[in-house]
Amino acid sequence: MMRRILLIAALLAAPLPASAQMSDARIRAEAAELTARVEVLEGTRAILNLQRAFGFYVDRGLWKEAADLFADDGTIELGVDGVYQGRERIEEYLRRLHGGQEGLIYGQLNEWVTLQPAIVVADDALTATARWRDLGMLGQYRSHAEWRDGIYENSYVREGGVWKLKSLHLHVNFVAPYAEGWARLQGGEGLVRSQASVDYPPDRPPSATYQPFPAVQVPPFQASHPVTGRPVR
Repeated sequence: MMRRILLIAALLAAPLPASAQMSDARIRAEAAELTARVEVLEGTRAILNLQRAFGFYVDRGLWKEAADLFADDGTIELGVDGVYQGRERIEEYLRRLHGGQEGLIYGQLNEWVTLQPAIVVADDALTATARWRDLGMLGQYRSHAEWRDGIYENSYVREGGVWKLKSLHLHVNFVAPYAEGWARLQGGEGLVRSQASVDYPPDRPPSATYQPFPAVQVPPFQASHPVTGRPVR
């Protein structure tokens, strides 16, 4: 019995044949590749949930909850209002943008419908970008009603294993009255600076030059073409 134990121990201690070593290296490489792919897929799912959470929180005036989705140095930029940086600044800006109160008031409609996600997670699963379609239904009962259209070009970062918004940038195409619609907008009428950004100035001016509807505006693509791999211009 002892001889058999010693023989097994000797076999286990002996170096593996070259073919076996190559097989072990290949297994390790495939395992690492699969792990990386899973992290990218998990990142994509986390970013979907993160962006949807932002829309639902803002829909109902949960300003702090919305701001807490951002990284410490995260930024928000909505149209021509400029750039707000940091969770406290983002929270206060969102609050002032919607009347200055906690939550929505009676009869206030604030639907931020976010569609068409195109998410690209970096190979190291630490950063990501995403492009979304924004459709807003906004207004106040018996007072006014508007449509909003735009494109998000956002960035995300994973900190401590948790995905957060690094930058949320909404390229507003237009805000148009519900009754008259966008067909009757005059040049430049569909994109104006909010009173909130006048009373509570941004940390930085707008980072882009906007050409709202009826001009044709193509917000820059952060991600490369998914087939050719080339930048989209």
